[in-house]
Amino acid sequence: VQLQASGGGLVQPGGSLRLSCAASGSIFSINAMGWFRQAPGKQREAVATITSGGSTNYADSVKGRFTISRDIARNTVYLQMNSLKPEDTAVYYCNADVASAFYRPPVAYWGKGTLVTVSS
Repeated sequence: VQLQASGGGLVQPGGSLRLSCAASGSIFSINAMGWFRQAPGKQREAVATITSGGSTNYADSVKGRFTISRDIARNTVYLQMNSLKPEDTAVYYCNADVASAFYRPPVAYWGKGTLVTVSS
């Protein structure tokens, strides 16, 4: 299973970016998907998650600014980031709990990360 993230880049404070992450490979089902981030010198933290049923959860620091969504048919998760702040600068990683067969429990997979830089 591979997760390919895209959409990072340089944006000014107050701007927007949309991250995408597509899962491919031996996939029977995907449970939760999510986005995490790691800023320089800091630990990786959860940004937003979404279950297969569509329930979402957000870090307090991004509530009201970021929106997570997913396209189940395309095995893809998105993160719409609005009103970006310099403190949002980080490498963003996508995560997915993937079962490769009906008889196998889900396993967590990670994408390689995409850099988001918020700076004027």
